[in-house]
Amino acid sequence: MQDPFEEYLRQGEPDSAKRAELWQVAIGLQAVDGLKPSHYLIETAQKHIAREYTIDEVESRISAYYNSAESRKEVEGTEEADIVASRITRLLSEKKFTFTPAMLSSIHRELFYGVLTRAGKYRQFNITKQEWVLDGDTVLYAPYDMLSATLDYDFSQEKAFSYKGLSIQEAITHIATFISGIWQIHPFAEGNTRTTAVFTIKYLQSLGYDVNNDPFKQHSWYFRNALVRANYRNLTKDVERTTGYLERFFRNLLLGENNELKNRYLHIRWSTTDDNTVVQENYIPFNSTKSSVQNGKNTVETKKGSVENRKSSVQTPGDSVVKEKSSVEIIRLMAENPKITAAQIAERLGITMRAVEKQIAKLRTQEIIKRVGPNKGGHWEIIEKQ
Repeated sequence: MQDPFEEYLRQGEPDSAKRAELWQVAIGLQAVDGLKPSHYLIETAQKHIAREYTIDEVESRISAYYNSAESRKEVEGTEEADIVASRITRLLSEKKFTFTPAMLSSIHRELFYGVLTRAGKYRQFNITKQEWVLDGDTVLYAPYDMLSATLDYDFSQEKAFSYKGLSIQEAITHIATFISGIWQIHPFAEGNTRTTAVFTIKYLQSLGYDVNNDPFKQHSWYFRNALVRANYRNLTKDVERTTGYLERFFRNLLLGENNELKNRYLHIRWSTTDDNTVVQENYIPFNSTKSSVQNGKNTVETKKGSVENRKSSVQTPGDSVVKEKSSVEIIRLMAENPKITAAQIAERLGITMRAVEKQIAKLRTQEIIKRVGPNKGGHWEIIEKQ
């Protein structure tokens, strides 16, 4: 389906392009709750982008549209998507933000007043949600009677945190950890992910980041599933919490990278991909045909492995393709942070410590990496091949 706002982005007129981008994000975020906008919203949004309507006029027309019994019959099921999308567009266009739990509640209230019964108010009951990526299991959310105290604590810790001197990867890891924590608290019974997404965009902008919103408009469902995986732990299934998937999303968001964001990669089990290859969902694959890792002057380049389609066999975690890709990821992480530990690598990649240690031993034997200094206080170096 052709993007109805693409022409405004191609024209290059800054104001129209910015409005078009905000509408793309606002509509894209409705997918996290399985909602789709009406054709009327698309047409009205296009007139807002073309500056024929103000955002106030857009919201007024949407309200009038759904007050018509005739309209309700024609577009049943699109009302929430239309109303909330127009409000997200407004919020993202406004230059206002305070880093407080009250701001989070304010965003929820502004998005959902008249749509949800308790807009802007914390839930008063405990919740569970069956997740496809968890085979029907649920994340453990914060108890309702501790929502305020837990939010206050997380916000106070983040407010006191200093990003000074951090590498971009360290900053992204910290941001992913904070945002996933806020989402896991799940202060609102409904609309929690859309509220978290809007808060995230505005928070990142307040930190000075130039946010590339493409991931939110194209991969909002991946964003939610990555939040799920960042907060799920089940040792009986050999599944650990990992922010690795969410970090890929944020690298696309903040650095304009093109990491592959596919929901099937987040499932806790092995699964067959569309091209009949088998991947382990704890592994985050590369998007390009080659991946290179740089550490100063040292560069290691590894071609992406290919997998033969075999109807009679299924690969296991020990297969060479998974090992090769895991090795490349380990090298990349060591290049970005030479002091990274095996435990941190396991957390980032969503694989076991044992698997990481095996790959590190192999890389050292192959003289691709080496350890400088003691286990505690030392660092990794990527060996340049002559």
